[in-house]
Amino acid sequence: MELVSCVESCYGQAIRTQAREVLYELGVRHAHILIEDGGALPFVIAARLEAAIRGAGLSCERRVLPKRLDLPAPALKDRVRRTRLYVPGNEPRYFVNAALYRPDGVILDLEDSVHPLEKESARILVRNGLRTVDFGKSERMVRINKLPVGLEDLNEIIPQAPDLIMLPKIEDARQVTVIDQHIKKIAQCERVDRPIWIMPILESAMGIENALSIATASDLICALTIGLEDYISDIGVTKTPGGQETLFARMRMLNAAKAAGLQAIDSVYADVGDLEGLARWGEQSCSLGFDGMGCVHPSQISVVERAYTPSRVELEKALRIVSAFDEAQSEGLAVVSVDSKMVDAPVVNRARKLIESARMLGHLSAASVNVRISDNGSSSDDFRDRKANQ
Repeated sequence: MELVSCVESCYGQAIRTQAREVLYELGVRHAHILIEDGGALPFVIAARLEAAIRGAGLSCERRVLPKRLDLPAPALKDRVRRTRLYVPGNEPRYFVNAALYRPDGVILDLEDSVHPLEKESARILVRNGLRTVDFGKSERMVRINKLPVGLEDLNEIIPQAPDLIMLPKIEDARQVTVIDQHIKKIAQCERVDRPIWIMPILESAMGIENALSIATASDLICALTIGLEDYISDIGVTKTPGGQETLFARMRMLNAAKAAGLQAIDSVYADVGDLEGLARWGEQSCSLGFDGMGCVHPSQISVVERAYTPSRVELEKALRIVSAFDEAQSEGLAVVSVDSKMVDAPVVNRARKLIESARMLGHLSAASVNVRISDNGSSSDDFRDRKANQ
């Protein structure tokens, strides 16, 4: 065994010992091994060795699984998904720091960010990362490759109980059905007794046309999202800062998601250096009804969070609306006036959703939702006075 390592003096013996243990578990007894190490963590060393052995055509059915951390609580279907940070699946150095930026979700990517020759290695790295890396409160997501390669990804990933699988290049419901059945089969065999949600990514004109059938193809689907770069290429147009060329597709996907009772997640904003443009896009996206969007760099996370977080003014108004409406309902009135505007049930429903969103984000306690907030000119008495005058 030949080891070239920047931490030879401190960890050289530990690396050699681990390497021998991994090779032994994989059935390798006689070999010449060259390890070039830049300070990798043990789960990375194990993954690199396993990938090298598989690449040599040996031990394809064997696994060397590092000790697994205790799993976090299962992710709720409707949990907050404002931000999701993409992390290349073949770059484990980014795994360990991803939680520091506190995105709502971390996506360990096996698709576009991984070279075709590194798919096998990335698959093993992501598998080991799910077992050993603490992602904090971030939802643990994995973007697999499109079918049929994606099924090989699932064979490695599902036994590690990720929270969510992202499905790229989805164009019809049949693709979702195949993946749904594969996930459930593996989960049953591996005794994974927690939900693993799926999020189809619509990236073509055909995918957009089939949005509703895709959205209703599986009970595991928690959200739909869209990949604008591939969609723009598919329809053959030029991308513009305002995104007029993709508005129809985004709204059709959003409408299908809402019709199916799912979250609608917007695409990434690809220009990492344009944070002002990102802020404008995020605010527009939120106003259209999207529940979140992707981030390709940590610097985008706080900008997107602000765009999707209810402001104090919005929250206070929503609380006034709900309080005034509930009071009016208790007195037999169907509508009420708040800030000189008439408020009926649809407006109240939107206010309740905003309040619930704020509560889920930790900006509002459950107790404070029940507190009636009084405000001059914003009560059922005001409405009764207007009605009497009429």
